[in-house]
Amino acid sequence: MTFSPALEERFTKLLNSYPPGRQRSAIVPMLLYAQDEIGYVSQELVEEVARRCGVTPLQVDEVIGYYSMLHRKPLGKYHVQVCTNISCQAVGAEELFDHASRSLGLKNKQVSSDGLISLEEVECMGACSWAPAIQINYDFYHFVTPERFDRLMQALRDGTYRKAS
Repeated sequence: MTFSPALEERFTKLLNSYPPGRQRSAIVPMLLYAQDEIGYVSQELVEEVARRCGVTPLQVDEVIGYYSMLHRKPLGKYHVQVCTNISCQAVGAEELFDHASRSLGLKNKQVSSDGLISLEEVECMGACSWAPAIQINYDFYHFVTPERFDRLMQALRDGTYRKAS
């Protein structure tokens, strides 16, 4: 499997940061970094990470099954996650997810036909005090209303989206 020189450098630095025999600790960051580059976790990536970390592909698959931020199929350029756990739910998260689904024309874990946006309902973002919360790629948004959601989605579509500060 071929990665960009920057990712190869990141992998080398990461693997060298662990003592011999402990490279398995690099599985999650390696998968995340590679997923950011190639768009998802392919079987070929699983085998490559297993080889580099000195574990079996099954052990890497077990990690993927545990962490919801690792995805087996391509996501949209902008992956939109809506938290619907109890704290967010208490202040309208289910309605927000329903609004998101209707306005985007997507169901849970679907990708728009142009590949721009994917939508996912998630269990918890750890933002209970600022509910309802959404995440776009690695950017968090708190106290999200349907109107704010629509403004964010329009910014994604028209190219004016800027990461949260």
